[in-house]
Amino acid sequence: MLDSIFSTVLNSGITPSAFVACTAVSLVSGFLLSLAHMYKNTSSKSFAVTIALLPVIVQVIIMLVNGNLGTGVAVAGAFSLVRFRSAPGSAREILSIFTAMAAGLATGVGYIGIAAIFVILMCAANIIYTLTRFGEQSRAERELKITVPEDLNYTDIFEDLFEKYTVSHKLKRVKTTNMGSLYQLTYTLRLNNPSEEKEMIDSMRCRNGNLDIVCNYCATVSEEL
Repeated sequence: MLDSIFSTVLNSGITPSAFVACTAVSLVSGFLLSLAHMYKNTSSKSFAVTIALLPVIVQVIIMLVNGNLGTGVAVAGAFSLVRFRSAPGSAREILSIFTAMAAGLATGVGYIGIAAIFVILMCAANIIYTLTRFGEQSRAERELKITVPEDLNYTDIFEDLFEKYTVSHKLKRVKTTNMGSLYQLTYTLRLNNPSEEKEMIDSMRCRNGNLDIVCNYCATVSEEL
């Protein structure tokens, strides 16, 4: 039985029944991959439809090429032109595109059993990683922006507070604002206890003349590839 699952349905060439079977598996695979991509993720309708139909497109291309070198070179050239007219995508979008193409390649050569197992495993893994906190930044990490007057020596003014409320801290940027009359200090830090965030900010306000202080979660690294 395993031999039948992992064997190609195109042993006798491209027949109408084999084409319909491969196309059906491609459509179902694209639908499942599109659902997995949209799970707890913002996505446009056009991209969701693209993922849903991409396996069928790749499948038909592979079937048409079918060992024809000239056709294969022409298809590769067409895909390279499309690449330069496409906007950069996020890491998750690139993953979905490659997964959909892999499913289309599998059905295009007739391995519909492998394609089905591959898509199910990828969808399950995608959802599991999305539900867990795998790869997330610590919730204790913060980006702190403090505005101070120009006559305040900011070098060590907050050091004792950082020692008290943070595990680690680092001054990343110093920027002048308001025609040079103010300085904006940008720190990255990890809090000892996130519940003490307000207490830390109130202590800093007493030292910077009650000027603006912005404390937010660290901006995530760009997801574009």
